[in-house]
Amino acid sequence: MLDWIFRVALSRGCLLLVLAISLPALSSPLPSWQDGVKAQIMAFVDKVTRKDSADFITVGERIAVFDNDGTLWSEKPVYFQLLYAADEVKRLAPQHPEWKTQEPFASILKGNLSNLLGQGREGLEVMLTATHAGLSTDAFQRSVAQWLKSAKNPETGKHYSAMVFQPMLELLEYLRANGFKTYIVSGGGTDFIRVFSQELYGIPPEQVIGSRLKSRYENGGGHPYIVKLDKLAFLTDKQGKPIAINDVIGRRPVFAAGNSDGDLQMLEWTTASKGPSFAMLIHHTDAKREWAYDKNSSVGRLDKALQAAKANGWLVVDMAKDWRTVFPPEAQDQSSQGPVIPQVPAYQD
Repeated sequence: MLDWIFRVALSRGCLLLVLAISLPALSSPLPSWQDGVKAQIMAFVDKVTRKDSADFITVGERIAVFDNDGTLWSEKPVYFQLLYAADEVKRLAPQHPEWKTQEPFASILKGNLSNLLGQGREGLEVMLTATHAGLSTDAFQRSVAQWLKSAKNPETGKHYSAMVFQPMLELLEYLRANGFKTYIVSGGGTDFIRVFSQELYGIPPEQVIGSRLKSRYENGGGHPYIVKLDKLAFLTDKQGKPIAINDVIGRRPVFAAGNSDGDLQMLEWTTASKGPSFAMLIHHTDAKREWAYDKNSSVGRLDKALQAAKANGWLVVDMAKDWRTVFPPEAQDQSSQGPVIPQVPAYQD
């Protein structure tokens, strides 16, 4: 294609014009994706954005929703918000000597994350409320931001901001360049994800839909604030995902991406539309560059959703085969300099 452009340009004396064309404008989008899966994504985007297409979708209706843990960044050995909460338990432990014998705190203080996960939702809620409740939303987000500056994944030694998926960053940018509005719909906490969603993913905080604790408005000496309480208000997981999407967005998405059984209902609801839609599952198959797991995993379990994907023709992305790279090259961990926030070059359509 480029050779043809140069031949035409030379024949018409327009060499200077050709040289003025920027390389980013000519470069292909989704460079970290293998050709097969890339073609499927681009074919869908093309048919819903061409005005002469029978499947054309107006810009206002181009809603794309993404799970976070395991879809936009890694989720091993446990969800990163739980690792933040575990670090908070250790920090607060001197003020709570009773935690040495109380679960789930005792397991955390012993570094036994597998035992923590074995305590199920109740144990996790106790830990999260103990470390989140009582804080104002501002204080909580400052705490998370400070943690992200120095905390590292216990298995990889990488800063968490360096464990985002480069192919998904490219996909988010590509969809936005084609008029899509991108949302995060996660079982993780809304206030937790909002700390980094703009910098890491280009997704503003108002487009983050997550689980949340109940909260209360207070005004202390003319300084109003919102404080987090010790009761769960809403869990954005499984059936909760389409409910939260409907409550917050008010539109059915046309593009949805997830990686686990917790995303099944979100993908089902997206593809139940009468119009064109696209559903994608990220299958973690790459033990060399990340992790390989699915139905036997205690985190990000993928079983029923994988069966549904095969039955419904959803795109299943094999991480080992379909991604040329996993993590951003520029996000290599630099211990002395702190975490690196990857920058995604804008794709020019």
